[in-house]
Amino acid sequence: MTDPDQSELAVISVAADKDPKSVPFYKYNQPASQPAQFMSYNRVTPDKEPDPDMASYNMQQQQGGFVMKEDRDNRPIGSYDEDVGLGFCGWILTIISYIIVICTFPVALCICIKVVQEYERAVIFRLGRLLPGGAKGPGIFFVLPCTDEYRKVDLRTQAFDVPPQEILTKDSVTVSVDAVVYFRVSNATISVANVENANQSTRLLAQTTLRNILGTKNLTEILSDRENISHTMQSQLDEATDPWGIKVERVEIKDVRLPVQLQRAMAAEAEAAREARAKVIAAEGEMNASRALKEAADVIAMSPSALQLRYLQTLTSISAEKNSTIIFPLPIDLINNMMSGKK
Repeated sequence: MTDPDQSELAVISVAADKDPKSVPFYKYNQPASQPAQFMSYNRVTPDKEPDPDMASYNMQQQQGGFVMKEDRDNRPIGSYDEDVGLGFCGWILTIISYIIVICTFPVALCICIKVVQEYERAVIFRLGRLLPGGAKGPGIFFVLPCTDEYRKVDLRTQAFDVPPQEILTKDSVTVSVDAVVYFRVSNATISVANVENANQSTRLLAQTTLRNILGTKNLTEILSDRENISHTMQSQLDEATDPWGIKVERVEIKDVRLPVQLQRAMAAEAEAAREARAKVIAAEGEMNASRALKEAADVIAMSPSALQLRYLQTLTSISAEKNSTIIFPLPIDLINNMMSGKK
């Protein structure tokens, strides 16, 4: 069935408002002033009024295609289409399956009864449709032969490594960064019905998200602000994977590898900074020592007895050393007297 144009849509809407039974196939709920971009369909038959509670899908054109999204709530596609049902053939096959189970009882119990662990859930499809009631488990659940299929989903927290990504930072430096992501399945039904492979999709999305986030940072921010980067990546991943039934719990940046030339330059810069600090510390030490010596000289000049005491301390320290030759310094006063006598 092709989509009607604006005039046909207006005619159908007016006719349906006057007499819903006069519209044999479909009623377009969207006003005629908004054609084609957002349209939802509710099935209308001559013997059945339109169901206002029936969930519908919006078709929105994005990037040259159409994206199906839910209208009312976040339940997965097909989990609430009970009014559509299995159809006549579907009910016939279901009844036949029940008859087979009854006829082969109790042997059929080995095939029909399944068990899932405490950390698992089973998503059951009957003739391609999700069974109402959501995922089954933990414990025992029942499946019909030939008509039912099920998939087990692990709800435990899982972890995977993001491969090293070559990233050009904001200040034009190429670095290689890897990370680890911890996630779990929060809704087993959605993770099966809305995405083909939730784990693989999360892995690929983590790689692109890491590249996008680090591309807006400079090298200094990447090296010093890993925690903030991890929180930002975790929030973006969690928001993007929510429609897949995935909960991203934690993201950690593992390693940041720099080019060899940049490592050498940073090492030389760090060494020069350390040498400069060492020279400053040595100069400050000499300055403090000079001040202390000046203060000591001033004290000795004011008290001659302090000079004699210092002389005795020097002799004591010399005698304590095990030297074969000992030089006794002469008092300065004696030297001055000798020099004055010669004159």
